[in-house]
Amino acid sequence: MMKVENIYTSIACNRTAESADWGGDNLILFGASNAIAVFNPNYNGSAKITQTFIGHKARVNTVKWIKGKKQFISGSDDNDCILWTIGDDHEPVRQHLKGHNAAVSVVEGIYVKDKLIIATASADSTIKFWQKDSVTNDFVCFQTISLGSGFCFAIKIFYIEKTDCLLIALTTEDHNIHLFGSVNASGERKFIKVEILHGHEDWVRSLDFIALEDGDILLASSAQDTFIRLWRISPRDDICPVKAVSELQLNEEIKIEERIFTIESEQGENRHFAIGLESVLLGHDAWVYGVNWSRQVDGTLQLLSSSIDKTLIIWTVGEDGVWMEKIRVGDVGGNSLGFYGGKFSPDGRSIMGHGFHGSFHIWHQSKDDNSLWLPGIVVGGHFQMVQDLAWEPSGLFLITVAADQTSRIHAPWVRSSNDEDTWHELARPQVHGYDMRTVAVLGRYSFASGAEEKIIRTFSAPGNFVENFRRICRISSEEDSEGSVIIESSSKGASVPSLGLSNKAVFIENEIPNEQRHIKDEYPENYFSAVTLNEPPPEETLMQNTLWPEIQKLYGHGYEIFALAASCDGKFLASSCKSSNLEHAQVILWNTTTWKQHQKLASHQLTVTQMKFSPNNQYLLTVSRDRRWSLFENVSDSFQLIATTDKKNGIHARIIWTCDWSFDSKYFATGSRDGKVVCWQDSNTDTNTSLKRWRHAGVLELKNESVTAVAFTKNSSCKAQYIVAVGLEVGVIHIYCFGEDGTWTSCGNIQQSLAHHLTINKLEFKPDMSKNILASCGNDYLVRLYAIEIDKE
Repeated sequence: MMKVENIYTSIACNRTAESADWGGDNLILFGASNAIAVFNPNYNGSAKITQTFIGHKARVNTVKWIKGKKQFISGSDDNDCILWTIGDDHEPVRQHLKGHNAAVSVVEGIYVKDKLIIATASADSTIKFWQKDSVTNDFVCFQTISLGSGFCFAIKIFYIEKTDCLLIALTTEDHNIHLFGSVNASGERKFIKVEILHGHEDWVRSLDFIALEDGDILLASSAQDTFIRLWRISPRDDICPVKAVSELQLNEEIKIEERIFTIESEQGENRHFAIGLESVLLGHDAWVYGVNWSRQVDGTLQLLSSSIDKTLIIWTVGEDGVWMEKIRVGDVGGNSLGFYGGKFSPDGRSIMGHGFHGSFHIWHQSKDDNSLWLPGIVVGGHFQMVQDLAWEPSGLFLITVAADQTSRIHAPWVRSSNDEDTWHELARPQVHGYDMRTVAVLGRYSFASGAEEKIIRTFSAPGNFVENFRRICRISSEEDSEGSVIIESSSKGASVPSLGLSNKAVFIENEIPNEQRHIKDEYPENYFSAVTLNEPPPEETLMQNTLWPEIQKLYGHGYEIFALAASCDGKFLASSCKSSNLEHAQVILWNTTTWKQHQKLASHQLTVTQMKFSPNNQYLLTVSRDRRWSLFENVSDSFQLIATTDKKNGIHARIIWTCDWSFDSKYFATGSRDGKVVCWQDSNTDTNTSLKRWRHAGVLELKNESVTAVAFTKNSSCKAQYIVAVGLEVGVIHIYCFGEDGTWTSCGNIQQSLAHHLTINKLEFKPDMSKNILASCGNDYLVRLYAIEIDKE
């Protein structure tokens, strides 16, 4: 009866070192709140998040592709580890590995002769090794290594094919690398410690193995001491160690000692290995969180290192055998806080880094010049709860605000070719010092926002945004007269002064030529520089060059702003704040022409949770924690209370979280924690109750659920004239057809894998009703767009 297509998914990568991996089918996996997202960096010449997998109940800390398989492992704060097997229909099969008593922080898996061995490390100070039971097909723990009160940062398993041995490297808080080898004890595989590698002076955060053509193995390790160390492991027939003295003579000789350890093979034979320090790589200025090996098609070895110093470095070995820096990329300077991890693509011609703010950065090696690495298109999103969203009046773009203290603009990248349009983040108009709470769009190029402060702030687009927006979305100047005025008369961009919260307009004449710059201008407060974009901007541009100037600050509320709503003609802005009494629960109505208080509307006793103007601008609807709704009518620009609910006629028994109007202003809907959605209409007959002329037209009850979001749109494909989307606290979205006879007909559900896995905070249909495009956001950091098609009856 209903078809749902996910048009756009926006979310940031979790802020842990091993929360992203590049592998199977050239796809990037990453932890996205409690979910795992699949990111295709080569989606029709663009990039897109194509799937999300729901299985964990807390933040995902680590994900790892199993090499050569359509399988991956994930570990989470819910103490659980899951093995995911992706079928031909792209639906995953989950197998849970339960046994840890605290968060799982590290996972690793490898196939050895068709048998999968999985290693997991947890905050419970244990490392567990798992293997599938041949009878039950469940994964069972066959060995546990206790670290006492210690913590494991990294694990890497390597199968040495020529010797048929398993080697495991792991790191703990003692700054050392511990090597374990396999033994067969009573016919069962066990791992025992065979060597400890000393050298790093701080926590070792990442490890990676690679086999060399001569049979040797290189182990790379990176640490918070800013160093990367390369260790060479060589098979040996005897157990005689070799000592080498470097040619460099200082006060005393630097000796590189080779040490011997023994591992038992699958056949029970003892295999000897020598290990020594190959090289120490120094190039980063801060903690090095990740190392990753890659072998190019021509056999060239490359090592990628990622650091909190905001750079990624690719290292290669020269003809003289010395390892050197080949390429360095990243945001040198700027506002970001460095990289938590980095990975090569399977072919070694692309690299990816994920940063402190959950952003992705991708570079592709040029086909014409191997020494040139070019930035690629990425996806991104919020890294905290997304509290609110609002469409531009004609639906050209979407604005979202979140507890990560940012507002973001999402729009489609429209290309002239036959390639599919993909949605991306185009601007970050406000980067604030407080958690963002609510947003209201006042026009195509202006909006108001509220945060965990008592002030409402309003913004207007700068000329540079309008120019780039037109190019990326292919909007002509003829159909955007408002934008032409902004380009001619408005500021070019905006910047935030040091220790400030207000975006300050930047005009092109403010830029001082280098030859005229005084010494006091050497470090200007304005870091904005106009950029010309023909494709979605990278993270560095979003953070620094896409701010909007702040136009007004609106004072009047006594507590933190909670909700905003703008009339459809942009003439009025309504605001509410957190409150526990009648005085502070008043709604303030602002005149957007003068930016002065127009009116105060009193009715509620507790916080007004949401407000909505009717599309015909005749009514303002408010809903509250006091379990009531109130309706104000606009009579000659003066709003008067004409209806409200009380204990006798309110229907809702819990907090009313949400409300919305139908497109024709005929109905409005309210949704509450008691699981009820109620449609109300004007009966044209006055009563002696607080409802006056208004009555309920149909009640939908979802038992044992909490309704947190509701949205109306037009339905042209079925007999029922209206479609209503209902968002729940558990993250599921229900789609209903609502008939004028008061009947609710279920069209289907959007389940958590396509919707949300935590509370939905806002639903809103695109104003352009030619297609049913629904936007949603929630506590799981997700922003999503769906195309909903309901079959004709």
